[in-house]
Amino acid sequence: MAASSGIPERAAGVQLHITSLPGGRLGEPARDFVRWLADAGQSVWQVLPLTVPDEHGSPYASPSAFAAWSGLLEDPAAVVSDTEVAAYADDHAYWAGSWSAHGGDLADQVRFEREWGALRSFAADHGVQVLGDIPIYVAAGSADASAWPQLFRDDAVAGVPPDAYSDTGQLWGNPLYDWKAMEADGYRWWVERLRRSLELYDLVRVDHFRGFAACWAVPADHDTAEDGTWEPGPGRAVFDAAAAELGPLPVVAEDLGVIDEPVRRLRSALGLPGMAVLQFAFDPDGEDRSHEPENLHHDQVVYTGTHDNDTVVGWWDGLPERRRRAARRAWQTAGIDDADPAWAMIRLAHSTPCRVAMVQAQDVLSLGADARMNTPGTAATWSWQLGPGMLTADLARRLREVSEASGRLG
Repeated sequence: MAASSGIPERAAGVQLHITSLPGGRLGEPARDFVRWLADAGQSVWQVLPLTVPDEHGSPYASPSAFAAWSGLLEDPAAVVSDTEVAAYADDHAYWAGSWSAHGGDLADQVRFEREWGALRSFAADHGVQVLGDIPIYVAAGSADASAWPQLFRDDAVAGVPPDAYSDTGQLWGNPLYDWKAMEADGYRWWVERLRRSLELYDLVRVDHFRGFAACWAVPADHDTAEDGTWEPGPGRAVFDAAAAELGPLPVVAEDLGVIDEPVRRLRSALGLPGMAVLQFAFDPDGEDRSHEPENLHHDQVVYTGTHDNDTVVGWWDGLPERRRRAARRAWQTAGIDDADPAWAMIRLAHSTPCRVAMVQAQDVLSLGADARMNTPGTAATWSWQLGPGMLTADLARRLREVSEASGRLG
């Protein structure tokens, strides 16, 4: 199937979540950012999940995989009629009841549909596509786990195995899917989740894609992820079921982490572009060479760093000299002569053969580690915001020149 239909062939964009806009909401700051992107020649705006965050502000542990967060609304008190709520519940019949039963307000979903739909139209008028994000798992105790308990396992939870970063692995604690139960009803929950995502976004990134090939299953009563086992996922069946109803899926596969040949084969068979992160490159002693600039290819989206990485300046400040030398060699090979490491990395990302080059707004601003969006494994994150006027016309012109020189103008 032509799963990645809709992913630009050669483009550039900026990652900035709605909460990182001045004021952290929709409205004029969001429209200002779209105008800035258009002036900068950028055609992709990547956001994090629009779902309700947890108590730490993380949108990756939401109480609903479907409902949008009212905290993003410009006008949370806008009048909504009973007729509008009833129509919304009918249009979103698969999941609206689960959110209402969980205490969610469908009037807020109507308000969000109004505001988000207007912003999507505004972005389209300026040549900007919105790239959203789908976390692979749901949160324990979520509306989804409560409404469809038969689709989730109670004997094991999600995590990742021990590696160079952790002797005990990472115990995420999310309920794992019962893929046999999901198969029995044609993967309806996943089809509806992808349908919802394509209502919200032009393009979608599927987080932890490797979980569709195999997941690390940890016994539910264990305190660490050490004693988990790899268990097979559904493979391409979820995507085939969705494509049969929704058409070609404009999906990017987040294929980071422990990636083996079965994961690569699955991504290739589905025709999905994967990801590369330049901050993972320039390690002469590293075993994983897939992020090195010379090994990147067209069927990828390349990042200076994602929301889970430090800013480029923060990363550079803590980089050993041997890795700095390797980075400088890569810049020189690409014909880059820029004393600012953030902009050298922006230029390097744009110079690659990858379909889309994505940069963090913090890197456009050359900000340090205090502007980092998230540090995995900690709670004091997700709070960084732009100040009014920080993204200037001069920065737009500078980024546009980089995109134009690399053939990525929107």
